[in-house]
Amino acid sequence: MRRHGATTAIVSGGFRVFTSRVRAALGADHDIANSLDLTADGARLAGTIRAPILDGQAKAATLARLAAAAGVTPAEALATGDGANDLPMLALAGLGVAFRAKPRVAASARWRIVHGDLTALLYLQGYRRDEFVVAP
Repeated sequence: MRRHGATTAIVSGGFRVFTSRVRAALGADHDIANSLDLTADGARLAGTIRAPILDGQAKAATLARLAAAAGVTPAEALATGDGANDLPMLALAGLGVAFRAKPRVAASARWRIVHGDLTALLYLQGYRRDEFVVAP
């Protein structure tokens, strides 16, 4: 995908402490997620989440913003998700794919991956197995 100019992002309702590690492991360009607040001394979690909270509407807005920055429309983007807060983003993307999704999401999505892993997304984009590049 990178060879063809794609930009990749992990957009999660989870926490950046985790998504940043996944981004690094996968070589994604961005990770956008919620941030946990720390106590004033920075030594402990405060038990709160820093605003803004990345909910379903924020995920769709993030897709629109990232698409615009990449010079494409959301209709030219691929998004994948498994939970209800992914539905607005999946509906906005030209290729919105439910990945091992909760029943409501699977029922709402036009495309679904029920078995397999995320490499199925490459096949959906028309890549052949011999075109896959494995990161070192």
